[in-house]
Amino acid sequence: MTIKDNFEVPKSAQELPLPDEPNARFFVLYLSSIDPATNQPWCGDVRRTLPLLNKTFSADPSPEIHYAYVGSRYEYKEVPGSRFRTDWDITRVPTLARYERVNGQVKEVGRLVEGELLDEKRIGGLIGA
Repeated sequence: MTIKDNFEVPKSAQELPLPDEPNARFFVLYLSSIDPATNQPWCGDVRRTLPLLNKTFSADPSPEIHYAYVGSRYEYKEVPGSRFRTDWDITRVPTLARYERVNGQVKEVGRLVEGELLDEKRIGGLIGA
């Protein structure tokens, strides 16, 4: 298991660095960025779920996960055309998304959002634990 922090999300799912092997899966956890005034994520749901997610993805075995930050509250919620909202349909943080190759195309095959990420069984179901 590895947590890859500060993952730069590409322009589309097709550009995700998904392994070519059969049944390969790729996980991205979309998080609010750190508020410099508090040194904490600006989103309360992220602050609540991050301890469990860090524990889950630090356990052995667990899949590799990529932490991607959506920007400041203003960048994410107020700026028209936020690429996370428009290109990736990330309308709530935190969001844990699972990607796989389906018929040769990389597709999102599952996601959990906000309070769903406090349920260890649901997380286990999504990651295949």
